[in-house]
Amino acid sequence: MTSTHAFWLAGRQATGDDTFDVTSPWDGRHVGTVAVPTDAQVEEAVAAAHAVRDEFAATPAHVRAAALDHVSRRLVERTEEIAQLITAENGKPIKWARGEVGRAVSVFRFAAEEARRYNGGEAQRLDTDAGGAGRLALTRRFPRGAVLGVAPFNFPLNLCAHKIAPAIAVGAPIILKPAPATPLSGLILGELLAETELPAGSWSVLPVANDKMPALVQDERLPVISFTGSDKVGFAIMDSVPRKHITLELGGNGAAVVLADYASEKDLDWAAARIATFSNYQGGQSCISVQRVIADASVYDRLVPKIVDAVAQQATGDPADAATDVGPLVSEDAARRVESWVDEAVQAGAKLLAGGSRDGASYAPTVLADVPADTTVACEEIFGPVLTLTRVEGEAEAFAAVNDSKYGLQAGVFTHDVQTAFRVHSALEVGGVIVGDVPSYRADQMPYGGAKQSGVGREGVRFAMEDYTYERVMVFTGLAL
Repeated sequence: MTSTHAFWLAGRQATGDDTFDVTSPWDGRHVGTVAVPTDAQVEEAVAAAHAVRDEFAATPAHVRAAALDHVSRRLVERTEEIAQLITAENGKPIKWARGEVGRAVSVFRFAAEEARRYNGGEAQRLDTDAGGAGRLALTRRFPRGAVLGVAPFNFPLNLCAHKIAPAIAVGAPIILKPAPATPLSGLILGELLAETELPAGSWSVLPVANDKMPALVQDERLPVISFTGSDKVGFAIMDSVPRKHITLELGGNGAAVVLADYASEKDLDWAAARIATFSNYQGGQSCISVQRVIADASVYDRLVPKIVDAVAQQATGDPADAATDVGPLVSEDAARRVESWVDEAVQAGAKLLAGGSRDGASYAPTVLADVPADTTVACEEIFGPVLTLTRVEGEAEAFAAVNDSKYGLQAGVFTHDVQTAFRVHSALEVGGVIVGDVPSYRADQMPYGGAKQSGVGREGVRFAMEDYTYERVMVFTGLAL
């Protein structure tokens, strides 16, 4: 993992004039050197994607499905190698890295299945009014054009998969820009795609610097942009190209709500264990990690020590160790930011119940109570292993606390009551509600995205395919219906 990695230009390997190094956030060791595309090579990739768009859209479904199946199988065969690469470049504990590879396997498999059954067409009789006598509408979906997919560092393989796989499934060329901190996992997908028979130009993986993004965003030959990252950057993209079709999967500050009926010792043990695990997995660097715990006053005092104990049991350390639960953040700067936010909250009166210390890029799993509402950790996405605890009186106050946020990605609600679950579904201003568990659950085939400043559009293979395409209707006239 220390050689120079070529990038993928219109389906073939290429190198540019410059390189950059990828280092481990855990110990700073050199993981790999990556070749950087020149401006001319980026132009070549975009031109190729634009030129091949009609050919790729017309590619038989079985060809696209076979390519997706191939990538899925090859990910299985190389699981351990790729998991170790994710751990090396990202700092993600190896057990979570293996899980990420498994999810990417599923994403490509789901996309292959969808490619085979997608776009069969919907027929609609139009003779419901006299003027439509003998008329039949047939509606099909067609690619909008080439896609610019921008992936983040926190799931460097699976979130690249969520850009690439739906595009291939619908026959839309894609330019993938992996995160500069973690490009190697995305380049692995290029290796596997190169083993398929997809048309040249239908895909590229370009590890360009972030300052090259504006030119790609503005390029009219890339009419679709799928971005996962910060709300600041995402909405800046949308504002700069309002006439493009934009999908934004942005931040969150996921709430786990524990209601009064979730009150047995078994219930609270389960809730505490899930909250502790999923406030700290990936070092808290997940948009749907548990950031806020909102607990009914009737269970709060019994729940809090269970959460603190469960957090203390999270094993921290070397991410290559299979026993490690919590590794480093992606960089020391990221850990310093988390440290400063926690310090601000404590100075403002928050109670530190666990953690609160930094060692390089690692930040100890942290629990805060009585956090003032105007502090940064209460308002923003922490993106670190920190959770806050809030006591509420009753269901209505709990729901209001969840909604008192500019974000609305997912929420978890611990309740046994079905009627309450349906009230939750109606009341919470989020893209997804997980009943009986934390907000951190995501199945890669389900619609995934948020409300408010958590984004627009949906990922999840079939739902991304709809974002990459548009409906086109054809009307037949003079038919004997």
